[in-house]
Amino acid sequence: MIDLEKEHQASELKGSLLLFTRFFYKHLTGRDFIISCPIGRESHHITVCKAFTRLFREQLPAYGLIINLPPGYGKSVLTSMWIAWCYAHYADCNFLYISYSHELAATHTAFIKQIMSSRMFKYLFDVEISSDTRSKDHFMTTVGGAVAAFGSAGAVTGRNAGSPGSDRFSGCVVIDDAHKPNEVHSDSIRESVIRNYNETIMQRPRDTKVPIVFIGQRLHEEDLAAYLMSGKDVRKWDKVILKGIDAAGNALYPEVQSLNYLLELQEKQPFVFSSQIQQEPIPSGGSIFKTEWFVSLDEEPQFITTFITADTAETNKSHNDATVFSFWGLYEIDNMGVKSGIMGLHWIDCIELRVEPKDLKDEFIMFWHACSRHSVPPMMAAIEKKSTGVTLVSVLQGLRGMQIRDIQRTSASGSKTQRFLEIQPYIAGKQISLPSYGRHTKTCIEHMSKITANDAHRFDDIADTCADAIKLALIDKTLIYNTKQNTEIAAKLFEKQKSVRRLKDKLYHGSN
Repeated sequence: MIDLEKEHQASELKGSLLLFTRFFYKHLTGRDFIISCPIGRESHHITVCKAFTRLFREQLPAYGLIINLPPGYGKSVLTSMWIAWCYAHYADCNFLYISYSHELAATHTAFIKQIMSSRMFKYLFDVEISSDTRSKDHFMTTVGGAVAAFGSAGAVTGRNAGSPGSDRFSGCVVIDDAHKPNEVHSDSIRESVIRNYNETIMQRPRDTKVPIVFIGQRLHEEDLAAYLMSGKDVRKWDKVILKGIDAAGNALYPEVQSLNYLLELQEKQPFVFSSQIQQEPIPSGGSIFKTEWFVSLDEEPQFITTFITADTAETNKSHNDATVFSFWGLYEIDNMGVKSGIMGLHWIDCIELRVEPKDLKDEFIMFWHACSRHSVPPMMAAIEKKSTGVTLVSVLQGLRGMQIRDIQRTSASGSKTQRFLEIQPYIAGKQISLPSYGRHTKTCIEHMSKITANDAHRFDDIADTCADAIKLALIDKTLIYNTKQNTEIAAKLFEKQKSVRRLKDKLYHGSN
């Protein structure tokens, strides 16, 4: 006997991917799947569902679908729901789910399996998961359908997408976020993903009518999405580009990211905003830091503590990076006479040197002594741990009264570009100041304005000391100091300095 209620509900869910998503999301999580309600335009959830539905229904040769949208906008949930929805129609589909890491792809694959393993899914669509399937990154249906997870830069072996000679949808290759954000600025890693697509991934569809889907944010002007849209690929790509702020100036997903938040992100992290939010990566040759972001101060702030950052060069050759020592003061930013609660860094001094490694110790000690004559002497020096830096650290750690900290560069700390992008919002937020007439001010600002995202700049030694200072003081906040005591001492010294400066001005200009 036919269960008419079951058939009616199954038919409704098969007819609408959006309805299917809302139904099973609620069934699995107990929460409602919130559909975005942007001003003056269609919800991006509806737009994505329409694109997936069209792909499912149209059997076009050598076809691909690109969906670019910001992170956190529900793309992976919608993609997983779509794959499960496809199985509700045809239980023998074959999918490859590819992400920048195998672990991430396996997580999405496990979620698809969770949907299809639910009693409601099996009841409505009569689809069974094979009892032999126990792996997190792969599962099969009892009629031969399969989903397998892979990493975008690794080998895709033993699995294919779709079925040959089928006159209806039979599966596809899904690429969900091909690049890892903190690796995409590496030319070699980025190019390996594109090479793997050409040499491995695009060979996996079993028929010319088996499509490939790319869904994810843009991260770089030469990422995989750019390659696919360039016309170099044999497939014809349909493009759905969803920007965080639309052409009318409204937020795409106001329930998650308000317009005010996005505008602030645009101001403080323009590279992130342009690529990940607007899907328009800024050419990586452009400067990461704008000159107007650096604040010039006529008088020094009241420092809580001071410290030194050092980046040592390998040789004294002029074509190599220089050895750079920078002297910093940490202070609370004062806005119109009111303490803001926001910490700032004042770039008190900076010198560039090209000396032999054997002379590094003497040069550093001279710089340290000069800094020690400041009203708030440096409590610590942080030195990058590389060949010459290791030697300098080991020598200086034997000296009394000098706290030395070594900075280690590892794969976990990211590429240079990633480190510079990490400090960008602090500089854009005008938390870095320099003395108006400092000997180093012009040089430092000009140097910082030449730093690019694609590492096309010639030198980045000064920028390295700046990045280390911001990381220590404003991001990790690992400086050790007695705030109350140092503030009181600094206040007294600051008042004395101002008194001396007033007397000098009076002697020089004369009394009125």
